[in-house]
Amino acid sequence: MIDSGAGAAAAPGPTGGPTGGSAAPGSADASVTLLIADDDAVTRSGLRLLLAAQPGITVVGEAADGVEAVERARLLRPDVVLMDVRMPRRNGIEATRHLLAERAEQAVQAAPPKVVVITTFENDDYVTAALSAGASGFVLKRLPVPQIAEAVRVVAAGDAILFPSALRRMVAARPLGSADALPAAALTGREEEVLRLMATGLSNPEIAESLTVSLETVKTHVGNVLTKLGAQNRTHAVVIAYESGLVVPGFTG
Repeated sequence: MIDSGAGAAAAPGPTGGPTGGSAAPGSADASVTLLIADDDAVTRSGLRLLLAAQPGITVVGEAADGVEAVERARLLRPDVVLMDVRMPRRNGIEATRHLLAERAEQAVQAAPPKVVVITTFENDDYVTAALSAGASGFVLKRLPVPQIAEAVRVVAAGDAILFPSALRRMVAARPLGSADALPAAALTGREEEVLRLMATGLSNPEIAESLTVSLETVKTHVGNVLTKLGAQNRTHAVVIAYESGLVVPGFTG
C-alpha cells in the first residue's frame, strides 16, 4: 500500500526510517527526473501519480521489470531510478548492477543515474545486496509519499539514504573485501572526520554545520574520500569505514 501522506513529517532517523539530509534539489527550478521500476502495475501507476505531484520531481517513465528498467534508463537518462527489488526477468539487484556497470564500461559522459531501492521490508536481505551493487539507498513502500519524494531529492543531490542497521548487516554478512582500502588511501584527518560523519547518515549541509565549514569545503572532502577509497558512492564509502574499523556499530558522531 502506498501512503499519500500529504503534510507528513520529515523522514525519521535510524530507528524508524532512512537518514539523510534535507538539502536536495528544490522545487520548480531544480526538478529531478525519475524513472519508476515496479512489476506491479497498480503500485507503479500510484507511485507515478503521487510522486509527479511532489515539488521538484518529474516522472519521465516507468518500467515493469529489471530488463526494461535498464533499457528505459539508457533511453531516458533519468537522474534517479526508483527500483523495486522483486521483479521478473531481472531483479532490482541485477538491474542496478547492470545499469551502473554498463554506463562505466561504455564510458558514457553523462553521469549514471542514482538508484533508490524501494521495498516492503527493512530487513529484506535483498536490500543489503542492492546497496553492495551500487544503490545509493533504499526506502520502504509504507513510507508516506512526501518522504519517498524527499529520499529521491536527497539522492539526486549526491547524498545517501542509509539505514545503519542494514549497513552493519552488509558488513557482517557480505564483506566487500575493501578493509585495506582505508589505510592505503591515506585520508587526511579532516577527511576521516567527514567519513565518520557520513557514516552517521548526515548530509553535506549537516556535516558543514557540524564542522563549521562551508558546504563547498564538505563537497570537496567527500569527493576526495570517494576518490581515495575507490568507492562507488557514499554508501560504499561508509561500508569501507565500517570494515576498516574507523567506524564501529553504534557510532553516532
